[in-house]
Amino acid sequence: MDGVTAPLVLVTHGSCDDAAHACTGDIVDAVRVALPGVEVRLGYVDVRSPKVVDAVAGLDGAVVVPAFLASGYHVRTDLPAQLAACGVTPDRFRVTPAVGPDPLLAGAARARLAEAGWTYGDAVVLAAAGSLDAAALAEVRAAGRLLAAEVGRKVRVGFVATAVPRVDAVVAGLRAAGERRIAIAPWLLAPGMFHTRLADAGADVVAAPLGAHPDVVAAVVARYRTALHPAAT
Repeated sequence: MDGVTAPLVLVTHGSCDDAAHACTGDIVDAVRVALPGVEVRLGYVDVRSPKVVDAVAGLDGAVVVPAFLASGYHVRTDLPAQLAACGVTPDRFRVTPAVGPDPLLAGAARARLAEAGWTYGDAVVLAAAGSLDAAALAEVRAAGRLLAAEVGRKVRVGFVATAVPRVDAVVAGLRAAGERRIAIAPWLLAPGMFHTRLADAGADVVAAPLGAHPDVVAAVVARYRTALHPAAT
């Protein structure tokens, strides 16, 4: 695999929501700008095309970056199984850790909060999709601690589905404790059903998903470069 211009395959979940698909395309486009001369491809593990098999077709090697905010089932089980089914080998296809949690993404979440109207002192809830995977939930809580360093106070963590506590319960608890303003920081890469649900969680501010924020792009690029040159990082 060419250590300078190895292709980058960005893999994410996939959504029926066209806005989510467009947002993912924006991220891919921004990564291409950040890595001139590098072929950047997109693959989805579920729901949408191009699938992972399409993304790696014809490649002799690549760096595969899972664009997930925690290392749950899709990162640790589904993606490796799909790559193995394509016949790719670890010596030619290097799979990086998921992009989250990462301090860069916490910075992006803070920026999205500020864009939405969050002000210093507001209570903050980090809202993630949820998972049955305990390790993935631990990573979301780690992301909450990273965001706390960004916003200057403790950040509570809530989940939209699958795990507890639910976001609306966390917001209600903060309200009952006397918090005047509450802001939700979605730990979501793109818009869609999970983000839409947050509008009914009872918060005063709901930020946009992380999307193609420059720090998201920087996190993807960092994963790529570390995979190529691990001794240099």
